[in-house]
Amino acid sequence: MSDVLSQSEIDNLLQALSSGEVDVEEMKKSSENTVKDYDFSRPSKFSKEHLRTLEIIFEHYGRLLSTNLPVYLRKNIQVEVMNSEAVTYMEFSNALSNPVLLGVVDFDPLKGNIIMEMATKLGYAIVDRMLGGEGEPLEKIRDFSEIELLIIERVMISCVELLREPWANVVDVLPRLERIETNPQFAQIISPSEMIAIVTLNIRIGEVEGLMNICLPYLTLEPVMDKLNTKFWYSNMQDKTEEMFSEDIEHLIRKANIPVTAVLGHSAINVSDFATLQIGDIIRLDKKVDEELDIFVGDIRKFTALPGTAEKNFAVRVTTVIREEQT
Repeated sequence: MSDVLSQSEIDNLLQALSSGEVDVEEMKKSSENTVKDYDFSRPSKFSKEHLRTLEIIFEHYGRLLSTNLPVYLRKNIQVEVMNSEAVTYMEFSNALSNPVLLGVVDFDPLKGNIIMEMATKLGYAIVDRMLGGEGEPLEKIRDFSEIELLIIERVMISCVELLREPWANVVDVLPRLERIETNPQFAQIISPSEMIAIVTLNIRIGEVEGLMNICLPYLTLEPVMDKLNTKFWYSNMQDKTEEMFSEDIEHLIRKANIPVTAVLGHSAINVSDFATLQIGDIIRLDKKVDEELDIFVGDIRKFTALPGTAEKNFAVRVTTVIREEQT
């Protein structure tokens, strides 16, 4: 039920109309319902919320790329999410150049494939860097050779494997690079009229800068579309406690290689004797045969042990663990 105006409010409204402060035509327009055009050839299957969540996922992915790619390229890598948009696959494929670098990725357990398109100058820079160059792109665009594609494929496989972690909050995917295409006509993974989401990353390798476009078809993401919202994303983020971080650090430390040294003994000789040493000469040590040896882990004396052999190899048997308070 609409509000009833008082007599004073009616007088004020009439006065405003007569003085021109209120325009009757504007009041009519504001009361009319606005009609929004709907393009049936481009159905809006991706909302702004979906695209924003995809940007968050690939911001995480960009951080992983900037951390892991320098291992291969030995150069500083900077990755930034530029934008995301929803278009038809035909619009995406028509915008591709020839030659092009298209990585067709199986997004198991989701059905179908996604496409990772890398700028050709980034591909040339990767090849140049992997072969010992400065990472400079070619001045003239040409087709990639089979050897160059094998080199790029090695880097692309690493990029694809990094997709698993950013998507973990949405679905546990097992991405796998199926093939690399240099002709866009051979990468028709869906119907040209199907809607896709494109997330554009700007990648900088040293002084070379180029774009990577990730094409995500709606048909592939349809089973998890309800999870592509920021509320679900943040509610499912795993907040690691300090204890969990300690476990991760301990797990990594356990894989570290450290030198373990068994010291048989010490001896002091003069320089003239040292200079005339020959095979078969005997140097007397300050340890007896049945006396325990000192075992060092790095530079720290950690164990004592008795010398012996194990399967024709020299070995020691630990007899005592030296605690920190004993050192």
